[in-house]
Amino acid sequence: MSRTPSNMLALGTIAPGFYLKNTHPNTHYCSFADIKGKKGTLVFFICNHCPFVHHVIDEVIRIANDYQTQGIGFVAISSNDVINYPQDSPELMTQFAFENNFGFPYLYDENQEIAKAYHAACTPDFFLFDNLNKLVYRGQLDDSRPENGIPISGNDLRQAIESVIYNRSINPNQKPSIGCNIKWK
Repeated sequence: MSRTPSNMLALGTIAPGFYLKNTHPNTHYCSFADIKGKKGTLVFFICNHCPFVHHVIDEVIRIANDYQTQGIGFVAISSNDVINYPQDSPELMTQFAFENNFGFPYLYDENQEIAKAYHAACTPDFFLFDNLNKLVYRGQLDDSRPENGIPISGNDLRQAIESVIYNRSINPNQKPSIGCNIKWK
């Protein structure tokens, strides 16, 4: 299991736009404007097979369920090379989203341009933008990792989201996420 850290894109960066294939059967494509929340937007990179994603996915779903009603938009993106990692194919992304009750789009970044635009490095990799589309948080969900024994709380990401909702300052000293590297072509 690789342990790749986030690249930590500069705070204040404007959210790169995208128009990507949605793996949900009822919606074909989705843009940043389609998922943008009134108060902020969380863009996160995941994949179907990563043990780090499997470790936190239930908490990510809880966070989405807790904060979507409070004006935060959510979108998951998979950018992995599906030729060498067929378990991350769009068809299996649809299944993964269904099995985990995603209440947000799960998009396929086939040419990996969006992962590169966000400087995404690992799965999971979280990017929180405010209502002006400026990056205010990037990094980890919390200190829990597979096999480290620390309970999953989502504390780091939850605090950042609540700061966006309630217009509070966010500590710029943020810890990188750790996960499997994005599988580049």
